[in-house]
Amino acid sequence: MATVGKEAFCVNIRWLIRRDMPEVLAIEKQGFEFPWSEEDFLRCLRQRNCIGMVAEHDERIVGFMIYELHRSRLHVLNFAVRAEFRRRGVGTQMMRRLAAKLSQQRRDRILLEVRETNLPAQLFFRANGFRAISLLRDYYEDSPEDAYLMQLTYESTAGDALVDDGSRRRAC
Repeated sequence: MATVGKEAFCVNIRWLIRRDMPEVLAIEKQGFEFPWSEEDFLRCLRQRNCIGMVAEHDERIVGFMIYELHRSRLHVLNFAVRAEFRRRGVGTQMMRRLAAKLSQQRRDRILLEVRETNLPAQLFFRANGFRAISLLRDYYEDSPEDAYLMQLTYESTAGDALVDDGSRRRAC
């Protein structure tokens, strides 16, 4: 787990619940030029195949992820860590938890899109085993920006640090 001048710590990763929304929205607004609205979150989370998770430290939400379950893959729709908690292992712990859901028999990959201009996110996901597999032209509705489609496959996690046996309540 890479940390740059900041102390790493463990977080508790759990399901997102309704009372988490104010903190999740604050992280979203802090982290993105074109943030999701509360209605965007709720519309997504009402779908049967959409899951929300939060990373909690000292009873404070420090990160979140929203992903969809598909037949053969997981698709990350939204992912963010509170600015003052970045580069302290929070995002990596959340990715470990998600990668632990992969298996050769069922869902064998995680997909996500990253803005072409979001170099910190590209580098973070690359450091966590993701690879860019295609360029999506004019992908976003809110800007003419392109996106990279990035993928993590089950095979690439087999011996990596991303594998988490799921037996621990706290992911470190």
